[in-house]
Amino acid sequence: MKRVRNPPNPYASEHHEWLEEPPAALPEVYVERARSILSENDSPDLHFRWSVNPYRGCQHACAYCYARPTHEYLGFGAGTDFETRLIVKENAPELLRKAFASRRWRGELVAFSGVTDCYQPLEAVWELTRRCLEVCRDFRNPACVVTKSYLIRRDADLLAEMAARSSMHVCMSIAFAGAEHSRLLEPQAPVPERRFEAMRALADAGVPVGVLFAPIIPGLNDSDIPTVLARAAECGATTASFVPLRLPGSVETVFLERLRDVLPLRAERVEHRLREIRGGALNDCRFGSRMTGQGEYWEAIDRLFEVSCRRNGLNKPPCVARPARGDGPGLGAACDGLTGACNTGLHTDGAKPSPVPAKTRPSALRYVQLDLPFPSGGLTPR
Repeated sequence: MKRVRNPPNPYASEHHEWLEEPPAALPEVYVERARSILSENDSPDLHFRWSVNPYRGCQHACAYCYARPTHEYLGFGAGTDFETRLIVKENAPELLRKAFASRRWRGELVAFSGVTDCYQPLEAVWELTRRCLEVCRDFRNPACVVTKSYLIRRDADLLAEMAARSSMHVCMSIAFAGAEHSRLLEPQAPVPERRFEAMRALADAGVPVGVLFAPIIPGLNDSDIPTVLARAAECGATTASFVPLRLPGSVETVFLERLRDVLPLRAERVEHRLREIRGGALNDCRFGSRMTGQGEYWEAIDRLFEVSCRRNGLNKPPCVARPARGDGPGLGAACDGLTGACNTGLHTDGAKPSPVPAKTRPSALRYVQLDLPFPSGGLTPR
């Protein structure tokens, strides 16, 4: 049973420690009436400007998720709170339709999602991602999706229609060749084999697919690169990208604690290799360097990835998203060759954002009981 476990919230004035065993971390779902749904990205490391995030928090529970600090802005914790205290933006499709109908909208590429997985298990119940994608289809607006979820198979028909009518690209995020380490560090995400199955189903349906090997955890999964890329190519992937592990804010505490708990014999080696590619630090939040590494070990990883791409025919130039309207600028799509452009991250490290307005904090959200009638480790599409 998972117990409540959160590092101190840097935005909170108090932190409470349990004197006895913490209680069970049980799922809680909050409903939010969002004021906007398009998040604007100004990072020079990414090749898109706009993203849509229908959910806050993520049930996949990946220890390394760079988005964990975003939960702290709401007064929650970055540990088990991020995995169990979940928020759905119930009016996301309506807000997206309103934004696209505006004369100011220029038909630019929209990324799903910039923060948490838009196809996490909640999507099976709420269907917010599908409904938002239907809005993109109706407006012929280019879009791209990054996900770990098998549930995306449910929307293969819609994604294929979008690929034919405007522009659509899907990146499956796969960081391990097998289930052993995946179950330890991303315990509630589908195992890699299920993601490969989803990739094959999408490719067979006519959806352009790629593989995002992220994060590269030096000393742990870099040796999986050739296997993952070869398997992805077999399943129809035409593009590949990668990004090193990032540990902004409280992610460092959550990841290292989990790593020491589940892989105690590998933890010291991983930390040493991570410092090696980060110039002695555990994280580098600077634009221009946060999505890459440095040093001889990183150069070896870079060469291994490039050779594996060439061997498996994954060097196709990045697709270009065509604007929905003639006056819109064309933007590079999600999987951009070897640059790692698929790994979205909106202000989750670097400078701290301003506190979230009181009306959007958890106290203003509507709490709902939601029984999840499916296993968190994988979903069968309807």
